[in-house]
Amino acid sequence: MIGGMTTAPPPQVWPTVFARDARALIKFLVDAFGFEETVVYGDGDVVHHAELAWPPGGGIMLGSAGTRTPGTSQAYVVCDDPDGLYKRAVAGGATVVRELADTDYGSRDFAVLDPEGNHWSFGTYRGHPR
Repeated sequence: MIGGMTTAPPPQVWPTVFARDARALIKFLVDAFGFEETVVYGDGDVVHHAELAWPPGGGIMLGSAGTRTPGTSQAYVVCDDPDGLYKRAVAGGATVVRELADTDYGSRDFAVLDPEGNHWSFGTYRGHPR
């Protein structure tokens, strides 16, 4: 507990992405979406393990594809400013799959593809309470 507030535990579920060019994908995810590079382990062009933090909480792991098929991951990320993030993502080169819109379940969201073909949805829906 810090200053009367509890700190959130570190993420326990990590969506994982594999890429043909992991270093370029890291740069894209940081520049276009606002992830923060936490750690990258690798040699030259090969990334063995990387972690990117999502500023409001959570994060993703990624690495070079090796024998895995890149561009097949999908993630939903909660954000507070989908309008601003949509503009940033499009300006950063993301391919729009679903335009920014309000949903019938109360979210404002959109979906894009990164340069590797991974599907990213961003929105205000935080999930159903437990």
